[in-house]
Amino acid sequence: MDTQNFFMGADAPEKLVADGVVRQVLAHAPDLMVCRLRFAKGAVGALHSHPHVQITYIVSGVFEFEIGGRKVILKAGDSTFKQPSIVHGAVCLEAGELLDIFHPEREDFLTK
Repeated sequence: MDTQNFFMGADAPEKLVADGVVRQVLAHAPDLMVCRLRFAKGAVGALHSHPHVQITYIVSGVFEFEIGGRKVILKAGDSTFKQPSIVHGAVCLEAGELLDIFHPEREDFLTK
């Protein structure tokens, strides 16, 4: 398999994944994926879990994250770590953007 080394942001399709939440897969390979998510104020990333390791970096905005039953308000410059299968979600308190990094890649994001 050839490895793709360059991903053009202008070519990354935007997908509405929830009311007020738009996702773009920016780059990926079997072991790693990065996605940009834009949230409107009040938008919700519903509580869920998955078998992937995930780090989220808050680029802008203010979010109330819930991870493993604990809620914390985070803003631009803050980050989260989510181990596999932990229940997590977020509510956007002030419109913003997140970067999500997954290991391994989320194949479901590539097929839906």
